[in-house]
Amino acid sequence: MPPVSSNLDALRIDRSQAPPPARRGRWWWLALLLLLGGAGSGWWLTRAGGIAVKTTTVQAPRSEGGGGRTLLNASGYVTTRLKATVSSKITGKVAEILVEEGMKVEKDQVLATLDASNVQSGLRLAEAQLAAATLNLAETAPQAKFTAAELQRITALGSSKSVSLTDVGKAQAEAYIQQAKLERQRAEVTVAERQVDQWKQQVDDTIIRAPFAGVVTTKDSQPGEMISPMSAGGFTRTGICTLVDMASLEIEVDVGESFINRVKAGQAVEATLDAYPEWKIPCKVIAIIPTADRQKATVKVRVGFEQLDPRILPQMGVKVAFQGDEPAAPAATTARHAVVVPKAAVQSLNGRDIAWVVTHGRAERRAVTVAGSSDNEITLSAGLAQGETVVLNPPATLSDGNTVTVESTP
Repeated sequence: MPPVSSNLDALRIDRSQAPPPARRGRWWWLALLLLLGGAGSGWWLTRAGGIAVKTTTVQAPRSEGGGGRTLLNASGYVTTRLKATVSSKITGKVAEILVEEGMKVEKDQVLATLDASNVQSGLRLAEAQLAAATLNLAETAPQAKFTAAELQRITALGSSKSVSLTDVGKAQAEAYIQQAKLERQRAEVTVAERQVDQWKQQVDDTIIRAPFAGVVTTKDSQPGEMISPMSAGGFTRTGICTLVDMASLEIEVDVGESFINRVKAGQAVEATLDAYPEWKIPCKVIAIIPTADRQKATVKVRVGFEQLDPRILPQMGVKVAFQGDEPAAPAATTARHAVVVPKAAVQSLNGRDIAWVVTHGRAERRAVTVAGSSDNEITLSAGLAQGETVVLNPPATLSDGNTVTVESTP
């Protein structure tokens, strides 16, 4: 029987030998697979979210009023038929200005006042002279009445030979003198009254009123300045302010002589202000001025607005399109299928016009046919239908069938 110590030594674990090397290559493959899986998941999530785009809805073309085709395009300016530089009737110093630019005023509203101290003094003098003339008349009237009665009495006595003819003659002379004096003083009272009226008018002339209702566009003088209805040079002003009647706004257009045969009174016109290129304003021809400018070879045409708007201001630049009575047949046929999209929705690719349509969250490339364009819009005769959704400013990475996400729809 072996000893007990030998049996125990056989049960011990021998730790003197180094463990076999681990297979470290498996960890590198596992890390690589995890990295590829994460990248694939990110790509899939990005594809599922789609490319962010902005879109808009395809619209039908706007109605052109009577549907007439454009015969002639021209440009002009907004003008006003009623405009005045308001001044005074007399030369004087401005005492007060009661208006500012942009203010609306009514007819006969006070715009400014001039220094009236001198004319007020003259008015008081004239009123005093009138009072004196009235008193003289009141003094002479009883005397004239008395001499007239005395003449009747002496004339009766002369008929009965009670007084001499000399007394009768003296009574007649006295009566005539008093009557003439009375008439002269009546005339003096009338003259004094006219003088008072004249001074009152001069006082009223120091108050400058609006000749018509309108809007003040410029303020041309200040308190303390001299103003005169005639240009006197120096620092003398000729006007208080410029007043414009906004109800009389219209368009003046110079049309070339070669094309004036396309314009007639009452003709429909579509106007577009340079400040609001998207706003189509219905107008009509008021009159064709019956004279030509031989230096420019043009004829002036007046165009009136069908309805005024506060956005329309004098001296604004405007483009006008004179419309015909009947539309052209091809244009009418095309208009039934035409749609309007922003210019940002149409691209040129390999010489062809295309647009990107969003259908069920995916991009679809469409070939389109351009029928016309304006400042910000394009009219398409084929390729798109009203109500479809198109991409604005498509990104260069967009491909047919890509999933897209709409950022916003203008």
